[in-house]
Amino acid sequence: MRVLLSEGSSLTAREFVTTLGPHGHRIEVLDPDPLCLVRWSRWVRRVHQCPSAGRDPLGYLDVVRGLLENEGYDVLLPTHEQAWLFSVAKERLGQRVGLAVAAPSAFARVESKIEFARLLDQVGLRQPAWTIVEESTTLWTYPCYLKAPFSTAGLGVRLVRNDTERARAQAELARASSELMVQAPADGVYCQIQGLFDHGKLLAAHTSQQRATGMGGSAAARVSVDHEQPRRDIEKLGAYLNWHGGLTLDYLFDGTSPAYIECNPRTVEPGNAVASGVDIPELQVRLSAGRPVSPLPAGRYGVRTHGVIAVLLGTALGNRRRTILGQMIRATLGRSEFKGSTEQLTPVLRDPLSALPALFVCARLLLSPAAANSMAARVVSSYSVGPDAIAKLSQVAA
Repeated sequence: MRVLLSEGSSLTAREFVTTLGPHGHRIEVLDPDPLCLVRWSRWVRRVHQCPSAGRDPLGYLDVVRGLLENEGYDVLLPTHEQAWLFSVAKERLGQRVGLAVAAPSAFARVESKIEFARLLDQVGLRQPAWTIVEESTTLWTYPCYLKAPFSTAGLGVRLVRNDTERARAQAELARASSELMVQAPADGVYCQIQGLFDHGKLLAAHTSQQRATGMGGSAAARVSVDHEQPRRDIEKLGAYLNWHGGLTLDYLFDGTSPAYIECNPRTVEPGNAVASGVDIPELQVRLSAGRPVSPLPAGRYGVRTHGVIAVLLGTALGNRRRTILGQMIRATLGRSEFKGSTEQLTPVLRDPLSALPALFVCARLLLSPAAANSMAARVVSSYSVGPDAIAKLSQVAA
């Protein structure tokens, strides 16, 4: 099938290309950067340059609509926050392409961290104690987390350990939002549950645990795990929202039960799921195209995957060149966290072009480890979609 990805700069988009490419689909991509991360793949036929979906949502949608009218795609696949934009603008896009996204009312419950916390309380799913900053200061017991309602890649979350850090974080986050929440920490290891839904019916679910930390605390390396409770919880939440498409929950697991801390209303970095036998990307393509789909069983446990680029960016934060070089050597030799693990972002043997962005990141970080922050900020700005973009679109629709 002809598949158009909503952006090509994120690690998620890169993993979608890596997992969908071998199925033989014709993959094309939208992105403001013609040299974006997925450009360097033998499976990507073309990159269509477009405005930023966050800064110019109407211009971005005009490009999408023009491509749908003229190119005859089977599936429009949102790999990042464009899912929210497509949900609100679905009528504007017409019926020219297969698209699996939930209703705008469902997105409104999960895009905001504050609304998501209220939703968890309403549905009865466990989370760390929280409150609105303006309503109470009873959770100012350090350490704690201060959160803005909307952010991408962990940029709107601050760990505060004293009054000085709290005041600084509150001043920084208040620039973007007048309403903030404070949340207590929770014990456990960082994990994710990925789900794919057909109008509230769970089609596939996969649980993984972090093995290495990337930018914004993300999972740069993962291992598949057998966590039954999160699978039941995401099924309950998806049914409650009548969710359609991908949905991902972040949680901390203390060995007994999960405590949910974040929601991404899309499929996030599906490589570990596919390596474990849960091919969420291919199922999502079929669901979007309106083809017959059947629920997938749980995958294998103990499957280790990683993304060298993500690991190196995480390593660069606060470390010297010697540490970064050591990590590069371990990745090349398959040692430490890379032992018995499969590369998901740049599988050079299967996709030789993917070596180019990996080499670029290595060179840039060895030249200046501090470049990790600017590289990440540039990527986030190209794919992030916030409430301002949705407001612009809603005003035009009204």
